[in-house]
Amino acid sequence: MSVFHRILVAYDGSEDSKVALDLAVSLARDQRAQLTLLSVVPDVPVAVTSVAAGAYDLKSVYVEIQQSAQATVPDDVSVTAILRHGNPAHCIAEAAADHDLVVMGTHGRGRIGEALAGSVSRAVVHSLRGAVLITRAPATVADARSAKPA
Repeated sequence: MSVFHRILVAYDGSEDSKVALDLAVSLARDQRAQLTLLSVVPDVPVAVTSVAAGAYDLKSVYVEIQQSAQATVPDDVSVTAILRHGNPAHCIAEAAADHDLVVMGTHGRGRIGEALAGSVSRAVVHSLRGAVLITRAPATVADARSAKPA
């Protein structure tokens, strides 16, 4: 008997979201559930995205990230991709309304990082009444990410 029929996975291309996607795919396959792959292009002031060569096209970056992620989903898992613009926590919570489970990674910045950058996963957990599964990449992946070349 399936508990979950519609699973939403939040994906931003980070190692933590890759782990969340793998877990969501496994759950969708096991539960014979539909998978929704959600990526959110955050609202960023133009001054932050401008470089010497001109404005940085953040949307195209997220489209590419999402397409790469969708290509990793096996053919036996039904997947729909959604790209939204705005506050990630708000967009995830809004999209979660018609899903049984939300799966997402957390960057685990700690209290200081959360105070400075906020915590999308925390905001989502506090705004939803349904099931939310939060995961992180294994320490070895996180360590490799933060390792500096010698």
